[in-house]
Amino acid sequence: MNKTIFKELERSIFNKKFQNIGYLPRWIIFAIDVFIVSVACLITTVVIDSLSVVFISTLDVVSLNIIIVLVNAVFFMIYRTYSGIIRHSTFIDGIKLLVATASSYFILLFINIGYYFIAHKKLFLSTGLFITFVISFLLLFLFRIMVKNIFEKYLQSDDKRKLVKAVIYGADANAISVANALKTEKPSRFNLVAFIDKYKTTKTSKSILDLPIVNQSRDIHVILRSLGAEALILAEKSLTKEETIAIVEECLEYNFKVFTVPLITDWEDQKQISNQLKNFDIEDLLHRKPIVLDSKTISSQINGKTVLITGGAGSIGSEIVRQVIHFSPYKIIILDQAESPLHNLQLEVSDLAKKVKIRTVLADVKNFEEMEYVFETYKPDYVYHAAAYKHVPLMEENPAQAIFTNVIGTKNLADLSSYYKVEKFVLISTDKAVNPSSVMGASKRIAEKYVQSLNYHLIQSPTSNTTKFITTRFGNVLGSNGSIVPLFTKQIQEGGPLTITHPEIIRYFMTIPEACQLVLEAGAMGNGGEIYIFDMGEPVKIIDLAKKMIRLAGFVPDNEIKIKIIGLRPGEKLYEELLNDTSKTLPTHNEKIMIGQDQFDDFEEVNVLISQLIATAKMSTSAEIVGLMKKIVPEFKSMNSVFETLDQ
Repeated sequence: MNKTIFKELERSIFNKKFQNIGYLPRWIIFAIDVFIVSVACLITTVVIDSLSVVFISTLDVVSLNIIIVLVNAVFFMIYRTYSGIIRHSTFIDGIKLLVATASSYFILLFINIGYYFIAHKKLFLSTGLFITFVISFLLLFLFRIMVKNIFEKYLQSDDKRKLVKAVIYGADANAISVANALKTEKPSRFNLVAFIDKYKTTKTSKSILDLPIVNQSRDIHVILRSLGAEALILAEKSLTKEETIAIVEECLEYNFKVFTVPLITDWEDQKQISNQLKNFDIEDLLHRKPIVLDSKTISSQINGKTVLITGGAGSIGSEIVRQVIHFSPYKIIILDQAESPLHNLQLEVSDLAKKVKIRTVLADVKNFEEMEYVFETYKPDYVYHAAAYKHVPLMEENPAQAIFTNVIGTKNLADLSSYYKVEKFVLISTDKAVNPSSVMGASKRIAEKYVQSLNYHLIQSPTSNTTKFITTRFGNVLGSNGSIVPLFTKQIQEGGPLTITHPEIIRYFMTIPEACQLVLEAGAMGNGGEIYIFDMGEPVKIIDLAKKMIRLAGFVPDNEIKIKIIGLRPGEKLYEELLNDTSKTLPTHNEKIMIGQDQFDDFEEVNVLISQLIATAKMSTSAEIVGLMKKIVPEFKSMNSVFETLDQ
């Protein structure tokens, strides 16, 4: 009972009354330091008197002590020992105190010796000066330590029960700096309990910042549980990506939170500690090797050229814009029909592109007259065609729109690129175009067929044509507009459930920068007619992705955040492919890019069928449109769709 009352009084006095206390003015700290020196002089006087030492000075004791205090005060001002904030005192503050008091001692000693040569008497007892010096420094230093400890334990201590008990992984200079910063942070987020040192081999007890250093002799989750910790902060700069992923996945599996922090030297504002610590993103846990670009080849082709990027305000198109800027083109034309995203991107890249001319065009790729005006006005050298409708269920309900944008839009741009002698045309396709099971996938496959057959037709044509038509094909892109990761993020923020169409559904994933880097590289190496396929790494089970994202957010799957199976959507299949059954691949100099060897279709035949498809899309029913699409793409078999009857 008494302990409970004491704790309540302590909390009310210290945490409420003084938690917002400000910093003392410098003159008050200076006055306290002077007072401490005065106390030291008094203690010295008592000590000397108790030793019955006989010393006769010209001046009385009070005058002598006043001189000592004044000399110390002068050096306090010279070294500005009062300028630091006492509750945040550091080793440097202690050194300044030592230098100031030592300087005072030596000056007083020099005065004493000088006076002896003049008057043949000493003003001060030399032993007394030394005792005063030692006591002054100890009291001044002790005062700062006491104030610092009081603030740490009472006035600045948050309720320990509300703080996240965390262990710092690492014991190097970076880890110590992170720990020091977190311990002095206000308001505090973490209650640090230990360091983990993977290099420590001995069992001897050592500590840093009064925190024990634990040897990594057991699994990380066992160590965290034994310390009662809830989170791990990765601050060890020597960890490889594979080691980092292994540690993070182990922590997530046992429901421990994981945070990462950049090197202290990379912090823009070292005062904003909380902003530097962040949760791992799902992209950080992809088992992927870093991409090495052939920047020299890309730069030699794009440098000084005019580049047109369609769908430039989308997630893929906008990243291509950002990356192309670094290769110093003469001009970039960003084309999109989405007004607000296009405006936002223009504001963003205007700061990045100091020497590159940026032009934004609000237009629709399916409008031939608008596209012709763009080509005639800007005369692009390179075209990256990223504009497309991509949502599978939506295109199942609106097949005509899939034809208008994905097929007509591609045809318009390809035809104009040929007419205006564009150097390279790069079509950005999708793995859903392989053995398509949806209207969207089939529309992209038709676009691929047109671009490939046009390239082959132009090569055979007697008229000279320099345009090289290249297709790039990859799977799902993490973080792109409408993709699964932003959806899961939103559902987690809303408390769940996370909706998954099927427990066995698997997808390939790639980050937006990775995909765009490979698009640029494939475009640079392409000679025309190729379909470049990207190494998407290992396929990911969507339900595993959902569970991992829930754990990254600090929740327990199926407990705090539910996962709900809603069934496959129209046009959706369990597994995506990057090649059809009859295709083969050829390697390139980049191990992450392969060339898919598909058969070329006859351009005249494809052109006639696409013209029929366009006419059908303008005036016929959805069933008639999809039926003709299946004729153009024989491998198109609808799944979970009303159009399955057309396959019978």
